[in-house]
Order: sequence, then structure tokens, then C-alpha cells
Amino acid sequence: MKVIIVGAGKLGNKLAQALDKSDIAVTLVDTNPKVIERVNDHLDVLTANGNGLEIEILKELNIASYDLLIAATGSDETNTIICTLAKKNGCQMTIARIRNPEYRDQLDFFKTDMGIDHIVNPDHETAREIARYLLKSYNFYSGDFAKGKVQMVDFNVNHLKDFVGRKITEIDHMEEVLITAILRDGEIMIPDGSTEIKPDDLIYVIGEADNIYRLGENLKIHIEKKQIKRVMILGGGKIGYYLAKILAEADIKVTIIEQKIERCDYLSEKLEGVLVIHGDGTDINLLEEEDLLAMDAFIGATDLDEQNILMSLMAKQAGINKVIAKISRPSYNHIIDKLGIDMAINPVNITASDILKFIRGGKVVSVSLLLGDKAEVTEILISENVSAVGKKIMDLGLPKGIIIGAIVRDNEVIIPNGHTEIHTQDRLIIFCLVSDIKALQVFLR
Repeated sequence: MKVIIVGAGKLGNKLAQALDKSDIAVTLVDTNPKVIERVNDHLDVLTANGNGLEIEILKELNIASYDLLIAATGSDETNTIICTLAKKNGCQMTIARIRNPEYRDQLDFFKTDMGIDHIVNPDHETAREIARYLLKSYNFYSGDFAKGKVQMVDFNVNHLKDFVGRKITEIDHMEEVLITAILRDGEIMIPDGSTEIKPDDLIYVIGEADNIYRLGENLKIHIEKKQIKRVMILGGGKIGYYLAKILAEADIKVTIIEQKIERCDYLSEKLEGVLVIHGDGTDINLLEEEDLLAMDAFIGATDLDEQNILMSLMAKQAGINKVIAKISRPSYNHIIDKLGIDMAINPVNITASDILKFIRGGKVVSVSLLLGDKAEVTEILISENVSAVGKKIMDLGLPKGIIIGAIVRDNEVIIPNGHTEIHTQDRLIIFCLVSDIKALQVFLR
């Protein structure tokens, strides 16, 4: 498969990194020669310095030979036009990043009349993910799979005194769940029963949703069932707008703190039932005046990672129940849990996951990127022509970096072992190190 990505920003780079680990041939196009130079220094992909809006550039790249074009520039309009030009000049499929709320009612038109096969909106999907977490009845963050039947959670063992210094087989309450991976000193390891848990380990646990919740209860991890009624959002950008709209429709009282007066006017006009405050969200006195301490949740959703982290940390120290920070830099991932922030969410990872799901086709139900670009969780529906059907997991020859964490069969969740057979129509939730993505693709054949 050949893929061309126009726009080498955070999303373009993330996609190029993810696809570079597979058998897909990638070409990355950008107008900035310095950006192209940095890409050439770090990734083994083809690059081109040029404007994707110019038909001659597309023809020079032989756009008709590509299976997919992804338009990921900073402009919705530019992305739309690039997709149209590519489709008219022979590219098989196109994906556009379109973020403006004003265009949400026109997406069907973009697809049918502009030649766009798939549209991604990082801000809307990020807002949906935050809302999903806020509206849950418990406090630890989890990724949902198989329509909520299976969940994966991560726990810092420093909050679990009974874990440190013990082997996995010696830990209580783990009978119906599986530790799929451990993050230790910035590196991921795939454990077995003899692996000893060490201080500062971050463990990834997968299991049936009820069993994950029961584990949280047994370990006394954030199990307060305090319902969210009041939420404060720092930043009235696109994520703040989408999130406020979703929460307000769920009858939650929302306050947005926004520094730009023009944006405040826009939000006040567009968001019914949402309180919009004009002011500096880094001023703790302003936040306290606007009743920060009475909030059930605080979300840092500005364009500045540092501001989101700092103010989320201050909100947590003030006693806010659920605190979320939007971050875009992967380098910040490892400090979030140590700071005590409940959830850090990266719009780039969410969008890249959506696009990877589209690229991998019908068998792949969902993809979730973890720990930057080091691992992913893939949900796969097994069809009858997959070579693994009828085989035991122990006979599949999977590398250690691939773990089948759960199987959903006839609405029943199975935590598999080596003797478990793969059946047609099984829904597999697979943890995979990025280094073993090619082996996962072979498994799907």
C-alpha cells in the first residue's frame, strides 16, 4: 500500500511514524524545507518539499499511483481542496482533517461532492473521549473495547502498596484480569507470572468491565461514585467548545474560562446554558471567584500543554475530584501520573488511531495508541478466512511483544491462555508493541 501525507505537523509526523513500522510505503509532503529536513533525519520515509495544493506537485509525485492521501495541514479548506485534487487525479482514497465546528453539518457534502472518503476531527473526538470519562460512575481512567464489555486501565503501583516487591503470581485479586504490560523507566516490558513489580511501575491491566471495576474496589483505587454535576473548562477553543456542548446536553453545569473577548462572545452566542467567563485562566484568584472549589471536574484545554498541566495540578491540589489535561507533546506523558493528574489526553494520538483503523480495514474495529509511539491496543474481528482460526494461541507463533488480552465470544468475555482456540467471529483485543506491528499484520492474514 502507498500512502501520501500532506502536512508534516504533529499529526503528519505521528502517522508517518506509525506507518513506517509496517509494510506501507509513505511519502510526506510539506511546504517548509526545515521540517522536511527534520523528518529525513528521524524517519525512513520518502519526503517532498512542496505545496499539496499545486496540481503539478501532485502529478510529479505520481498521485495516481497512491492508494491513499491524508491531508493534515493546519487549514480545513486546504485539506478539502487537496483531497479533491488528489481524487480527480487518480488517487484511490482520501482522508481530510476538518476541525471547524461550522462545518459539522456539511460533512456529508464534503464526502459525496468533494471526493473525501473519511473525515477526522481531533478536537471533537478529544471532547467525546473526555466526556466519556467524566460521565462514568468511577474515577480511574479506562479504555473501552468491544462496546464497553472489555476495559484496559493503567495503575501506578506506588498507589498499590501490596504490589511492590511481589511477583505477578503472588498478587491477590488478579484471577480474572490480565497484566498485559509494564512501563518501567520509560520502557515497556511484557511480563509473565514470575515478573516482580517494582516501585514506580505503571501496569496495564485488561479484563471484563465488571471485573476491572471490582479490581478497583478491591484495591481501593478511586472508586468514589460521585456523580459529575459541575465542570470548569480552561480554554474556549475548539475542544472547549465541543466538550461544553456535549456536557451541557447531558444536563451538566459548565463554566468556560477564556482569555480572548471575541472568543467569549462567540461561545456565549453558540453555547446555550453554558457560563462563559472572560479572564486569565492562570489566575487562581479568578478561578476561586468563579467557584472552582465547588466543581466536580476541571479540564485544562488551552493550546499550551504547560498551562494545562500546571492549572490541572493546582485544581487537583485544591481537591477537585476529576482533573484532566490536554497535552500534545509525547515527552510529557511520563510525568502526568506522578503529578496526580487523573487523565492526560492527546488529540494527535486519538486522530492517528482513527486513521490507522481506517487504513487497516474492516477486520480492525478500533486502534488505541499507548505511550506515544511505543505500543497500541487493537480490537480485531476474526473472519473465517483468517489463518489463525481453529488454532490455539500457543501454536500461533506470536512474538512476545503481542499479547491477546481478551476475547469476546457470543457476548462472553474470555481472558485467554495458551490453550484457548481462535474461532470465527471472535473479537480479539490485542496489546502490541510497535516493533511487532508487522507480525500482527501477518497474524491477520
